[in-house]
Amino acid sequence: MPVSMRRTTDKPLYLQVMSVLKEHILHGKYPVGTLLPSEPQLEAEFNVSKITVRAAIKELAQDGYVEKGSGKGTKVIRNTSISKLSKLKRFTEVLVEEGYRIQKELLSAEVVPTEEDSIPWQLFGDTCVKIERLYRLNGKPYIYFNHYLTSKVSGIETAGLNDQSLYGLLEESQVTLEKYRDEFSVCGSAPERVMEALGLEVGRLLLKRSRYSFAGNGEPVEYSEGFYDTDQHHYIINYDV
Repeated sequence: MPVSMRRTTDKPLYLQVMSVLKEHILHGKYPVGTLLPSEPQLEAEFNVSKITVRAAIKELAQDGYVEKGSGKGTKVIRNTSISKLSKLKRFTEVLVEEGYRIQKELLSAEVVPTEEDSIPWQLFGDTCVKIERLYRLNGKPYIYFNHYLTSKVSGIETAGLNDQSLYGLLEESQVTLEKYRDEFSVCGSAPERVMEALGLEVGRLLLKRSRYSFAGNGEPVEYSEGFYDTDQHHYIINYDV
């Protein structure tokens, strides 16, 4: 499926291509030891020039994700990111290391009114940007996310969220997150829309993760609610110390 590049953004095309390829590596589409698609295939997939593809692969190689072999293609050699804040390993990276493939599906993205006295209303006021996404584990619905963002970022282009990280997209829009807080609970009353997307009966117990994300000045930027079908896989926090 062709990937749509955002040609109106200040971020160069080769860096956009690099970001998407890195996300695919981190989510197991291209496992360690396998080859990336050929340059002509990537040119067609992203609808960009050979020069753009080669520049993207060069960036990936400099960051240590791939290795370019003369006449042998481009091999994936690493599938974990490097955190600037800590040695906390992302949950999706743990899953990929265990051999799973993660796929993301953007369900909706729009500016919506907030419900009075709700957490988004308390954080962002009368309106916010709401993004709904579904994560699949080896093709099966696994996590449902509701992301709520300050309306100050309503101009971000969300069309690429099937292929890119939300936090990467915010960074591209010059929104830097400095602090996170996660809360976990057992949820037996997830919205019907969530249960339908996960293919589960209403009332089924799920793990709910609530995340608060803040800018460096302490201003809230994002609040998200993730609903996990832990019968498929437990939630794991893995620290490298």
